[in-house]
Amino acid sequence: MPLSHIEHFLLQTTDMAKTRDWYVRVLGMREGPHPDFKFPVCWLYLGDQDVVHVTEGGKNVSENRKRYVGQQSEAAAGTGVVDHIAFRASGLREMIAHLKSIGVEFRQRQVDGQGLYQLFLFDPNGVKIELNYPSAEAQGLRAGLMASELPEPN
Repeated sequence: MPLSHIEHFLLQTTDMAKTRDWYVRVLGMREGPHPDFKFPVCWLYLGDQDVVHVTEGGKNVSENRKRYVGQQSEAAAGTGVVDHIAFRASGLREMIAHLKSIGVEFRQRQVDGQGLYQLFLFDPNGVKIELNYPSAEAQGLRAGLMASELPEPN
């Protein structure tokens, strides 16, 4: 169940375009492809790696976002806009068994087009942690929610 590296941060904002443009203009990132989560997202890349994900935040986020990722903060400014820290990992079944054995609650999600199986859990400070596993490790498992099951946004 080893973690290999930090994968990305998810920032929530009331102005996705302004946030995207700042990271592109100031830090030299580029906007790139992302899966269809059925809620607004923008992925920013350094080279071939997506490192900052941007989504709508504040009080008026979509129900799809709340169902899939959750929302712990309605902040639109300050460090409360960091929604979660994601790590790439391996050993999915071992991690599930480990979390269950120590009584740590988690949610299972899957993004169809991205080939990832995800576990979401919280650290003692309420910081959401996302663990991303190759979908091949999830054979025979069923996520609590698939991104494709969310309704199309209005």
